[in-house]
Amino acid sequence: MSNFRVHSTATAPDAAATLLQQAESAYGFVPNLLGTFAESPATLEGYMTLGKLFDQTSFTATERQVVLLTISAWNECHYCVAAHSTIAGMQKVPRDVVDAIRSDRTISDPRLEAHRRFTVAVVEQRGWAGDHAVGEFLAAGFTKKQVLEVILGTAMKTLSNYTNHIAETPLDAAFAGEAWPGSQRRAS
Repeated sequence: MSNFRVHSTATAPDAAATLLQQAESAYGFVPNLLGTFAESPATLEGYMTLGKLFDQTSFTATERQVVLLTISAWNECHYCVAAHSTIAGMQKVPRDVVDAIRSDRTISDPRLEAHRRFTVAVVEQRGWAGDHAVGEFLAAGFTKKQVLEVILGTAMKTLSNYTNHIAETPLDAAFAGEAWPGSQRRAS
């Protein structure tokens, strides 16, 4: 349903224009996802607020990208996988970690792999991850606080992944170098 408008600061409803201006100041452009969200200023504000809160979690930059990339890949969100792969590169996330998530392979770092597996369990089981998944996550050195922080990241990515699916948000040129063909898991 690609008939959703990607708003600019000039075309966005007044309540969203200020938020898009903030994004443009921060990123140097208005990402198409945020321009799409601008149709609903409340949704745009909600997403941006969740993003700020997720950045304040106890996870490292790499651990945050593991959550965001894993959820986006699981949900087959081509836009978000490309965007977060680009962001991961800017944040110096090891390339092998990004590539493992993009190709649905095991991450060589056991702690990050436990993080990825727990995130998959949360998404795949729609929150019913179970005692075993939580136990493995905790055994890898994570905390109960971080269980809830994975859920925060899941809420954030649910907004963007589902919006991109419905709106068919076009990929920004800034993320084109990380365009993602999709998961082999889903293809089979």
